[in-house]
Amino acid sequence: MYTHSTKIRVRYSETDQMGYVYYGNYAAYYEVGRVEMLRSLGMSYATMECDGVMLPVLELNCKFIKPVLYDQEITVVTSVNELPGVRIRFEYELFNETGDLVNTGNATLVFIDRDKNRPCPAPVEFMEKLRKYFN
Repeated sequence: MYTHSTKIRVRYSETDQMGYVYYGNYAAYYEVGRVEMLRSLGMSYATMECDGVMLPVLELNCKFIKPVLYDQEITVVTSVNELPGVRIRFEYELFNETGDLVNTGNATLVFIDRDKNRPCPAPVEFMEKLRKYFN
C-alpha cells in the first residue's frame, strides 16, 4: 500500500452560496491528490503523457460526511491499496483542520496507449517505483 497526503486551502470560488465546497469540486481535489502522489514517487502525468500513456478516469465515487467551508485547509490522503495492471484505483480520505473525516471517495483510471488508443499495462518505471511499497 502506498499513501500520500496533500494539503489544500479552500478558495472562495470553490464554494456555493452557503459557503460549503460545491460537490463538483471534490473531483478536482482528488486529482490534486493523485498528481501529488505521483510526484512523490518521482513520476508525473506530464512525463507519462510524453511517453505515450494517458490516464483517463473510468469510475469516480464520492461520499460526503461533513461540509467543508471556505478558507478551511483540508488534507487529501490518497492511497493505492493494490498494484495496478491496466487499471489503477486510488482511494481518498479528506480531513478538515481538526482532523475530522469529511469526505471519502475512490477513482479508477485506465492506462491507455495514446497511439493505439487502447488499454495498456502500467508503465514499467511506475511499477518499479510503486512495487517496493507492496509485499
